Amino acid sequence: MLPTENRLRRREDFATAVRRGRRAGRPLLVVHLRSGATDPHASGESAPPTRAGFVVSKAVGGAVVRNQVKRRLRHLVRDRLPALPPGSLVVVRALPGAGDADHAQLARDLDAALQRLLGGGAR
Repeated sequence: MLPTENRLRRREDFATAVRRGRRAGRPLLVVHLRSGATDPHASGESAPPTRAGFVVSKAVGGAVVRNQVKRRLRHLVRDRLPALPPGSLVVVRALPGAGDADHAQLARDLDAALQRLLGGGAR
């Protein structure tokens, strides 16, 4: 489970990450990252936390499958939050193949996408 301060909830924040951030696509998911975005809703005493949101459409599968994919992605992103710049907005969009993928496959695609977005990987 993601802590409350690390959850992306507002529609505007999702739109900011998707429209103004960088994108890295993998076979099972697409990751949008807006690095170091300032949060207009946060108080200014410290660096804002990194926040993450998830998009899992009906193309992934039924309700049970979608919720399972969301739980797996939340768990994977929670472990990777310290590696992301403070104040970043991350949106992970699951693609249809994610419903059939296991935890290790999702982790591999997420790591590859984040590595590319953070400058560690070539196109």
